[in-house]
Amino acid sequence: MRQQFYFLLTLLLLGVSIGKAQIYDLDELRRKPDSNSLKVERPELDIRPVTLPVSALDLQVIYWRHWSSFGINANQASFSENWQSGGVNSISVGALINHKSDYTRNNTNFVTELNLQYGKMKNRDQLPRKNNDRIFWDNKLSLRIAKHWSLFTSLTFESQFDIGYHYGVSSSGQDSITGVRSNFMAPGYLTESLGIEYKPDNTFSLRIGTGTARQTFVWDDNVVPTAGDGSRYGVEPGRRFRNDLAFQLTANLDRNIGQNLNLKSRYNMFANYEELNDPAHRLDATLIASVTRLINVSLTGILVYDSRQHTDIQTSQTLALGLLYKIPK
Repeated sequence: MRQQFYFLLTLLLLGVSIGKAQIYDLDELRRKPDSNSLKVERPELDIRPVTLPVSALDLQVIYWRHWSSFGINANQASFSENWQSGGVNSISVGALINHKSDYTRNNTNFVTELNLQYGKMKNRDQLPRKNNDRIFWDNKLSLRIAKHWSLFTSLTFESQFDIGYHYGVSSSGQDSITGVRSNFMAPGYLTESLGIEYKPDNTFSLRIGTGTARQTFVWDDNVVPTAGDGSRYGVEPGRRFRNDLAFQLTANLDRNIGQNLNLKSRYNMFANYEELNDPAHRLDATLIASVTRLINVSLTGILVYDSRQHTDIQTSQTLALGLLYKIPK
């Protein structure tokens, strides 16, 4: 029994000694690996700043768009002295400048539109007369609240360039000037409006101005009404200014209705809240047929009803051949 115990003890001590020797050998190998083993070296990182190439497109968002047009129209007629069918030698020349700028970003839209027109005609044995004279500047800021609906506020200025005369026949039978009927800022209109706008597409819009104020100015002493004249352009005698609060409708149409054929119109209704049964109306319509890029034929019609100016409807119509240059083309 003792011999077996000593034998097992000897085996146990021998196993411990062998295990320690193997551990020492492994530690030695970790400290000093075999020269024939695969060497793994840590790579050196070469970190440098990288410059990304700039896109060749270099895109920018432009929120502004601009359109301009410049035109000259002319009409002329002449007859020989022995022309039996009747007629009067005449010539007329007119010029126009139109500009429109549009800013659209997200739901915000701003549009400013300037329209300047002036023309004169001369008939034989008559003094020169105006056949067109208008200054119109409209500015509108809107905020879209639905697909086709927006809240808007606008500021509009209207007047004319030159004096408008009354004409008559003198005692000698000659054409003569008998008085002044209008001038620059006589009348002049400044209109502020607030309301809602319906715009189903880029060719048509309808403004409903429930809160509209308009100031009428008469700054020419020859046009200012006197006690014997009564009111003129709604301005009372002896005064130069009138303010109105009103309901206003404004419809704009600018649409190509055929190849090289464009229709542009603007309708405005102004109803003073104190005189809702007698609103003022104005309709401007222009049909332009482009013959070439520069030459066009235009038919223009204007219809005005304003009891403050005249109790009857006023009309104007012009057919002209002219040059019209557009930017962009």
